[in-house]
Amino acid sequence: MFWTPWQPSNFPLALPPGAPLTSVSSDSALCVAIIGAGPLGRRLAFSAARAGCRVILEDVMPSSLRHAEEALRESLGPEAMPLVSFARTVEEAVRGADLAIDCVPDELESKLEIFSLLDRMAPPRTVFATPTTSLSIADLASCTYRPAQCIGIAVNATQLADESAAIEIPIRITSRTSAEAQKLVCDFLNRLGYKPLVELDTAEGFLR
Repeated sequence: MFWTPWQPSNFPLALPPGAPLTSVSSDSALCVAIIGAGPLGRRLAFSAARAGCRVILEDVMPSSLRHAEEALRESLGPEAMPLVSFARTVEEAVRGADLAIDCVPDELESKLEIFSLLDRMAPPRTVFATPTTSLSIADLASCTYRPAQCIGIAVNATQLADESAAIEIPIRITSRTSAEAQKLVCDFLNRLGYKPLVELDTAEGFLR
């Protein structure tokens, strides 16, 4: 895969093409659905709640969700923990989400499956952000009814566990990515204390 630079203007542990993207109200907390309560999902949930976002953490495995809840309750404390809720299904998790982040394995089959679920179940406004270092976001986005609202994030749990320095996170957009979706994801990462680096995914065509 090849990406080219694009110049845009503590946790220890079915939308019609061209439909408008509804912006998040400035007076409401960003609602973030995180699919998968593994190390990356827990870390993102912790960082997002600490930054004042409403978080819905989903996992199909009850034990994973229980462990995540215990760890987050201990790490966040009583002030931020009320911002976090837990879901057993993707549909429940994304029902009110402005941003949905999947933390499923970085494999083509897994990503296509979760994108299909998100596309069917999430509200029209929801932006999809998928952590991947090996797959083309252009190809994944082309399999949805909202390619303008799909963004790749090159990040993993190990990176986010290092708090010794400011972390730069590449975000991968396509020629079809909307300015609103790009801004939402960049603002979210900035809010968490990370520095987004926007890149253009030029590796389109793999799935065609």
